[in-house]
Amino acid sequence: MKKIKLLLVEDDTSLGFIIKDNLELKGYSVDLYPDGEQGWMAFHTGTYDLCILDIMLPKKDGFALLDDIRKQSQQIPVLFLTARSDSKDKLEGFRKGADDYITKPFGIEELMLRIEVFLKRSQIPVSSPDRIHLGAYTFDVRNLELKSPTHRYTLTQQEADLLGHFCKNRDQLLKRDNILLSVWGSDDYFLGRSLDVFVSRLRKYLKEDKNLAIVNQFGIGFRLTERKE
Repeated sequence: MKKIKLLLVEDDTSLGFIIKDNLELKGYSVDLYPDGEQGWMAFHTGTYDLCILDIMLPKKDGFALLDDIRKQSQQIPVLFLTARSDSKDKLEGFRKGADDYITKPFGIEELMLRIEVFLKRSQIPVSSPDRIHLGAYTFDVRNLELKSPTHRYTLTQQEADLLGHFCKNRDQLLKRDNILLSVWGSDDYFLGRSLDVFVSRLRKYLKEDKNLAIVNQFGIGFRLTERKE
């Protein structure tokens, strides 16, 4: 069976080797690089299932590296490691296409759990429909693509998971904590802030069809509605 391959970019040598050793003990194949430029060259020339990036990196920081990765692939899950507690930095990562973050210091078991969650979500269940029709759009679930008559959007895994959750529960009011638990597996405060970023991105994708709306019910949650003409 092919090993899951991870890209780890971390400039703290000791922490990098600890993470790499523990992940390899769990059966993952891990390529470790100490700066953003080497990380980008590895990603550009290799094939990975998930990326783990520090934000504060020499030569090319984590945000710039994420920009480059997203130009080449919208699908691959990207997890940030950060010593920063400033929510602005974390929200910036989500806006650029990060899927999750872990704040240092963290436990290896927490990192393992986050990795397992994203790898499971990147595998489309056999029972899931390959395509979902949504107004003027077709949502290609397997390939993470949202198509309208004039545009094609390649979604990140998190965007696709969130849109899929709305589609499964069309015209139902979904509470914020329900969405967070179903899509992120956690309902912590900061993820609640990031949910608004992802909803805003989905609204931009869906704006071509005036009959579609993701409606915010203040303090409660969101509802995906489709008005019939």
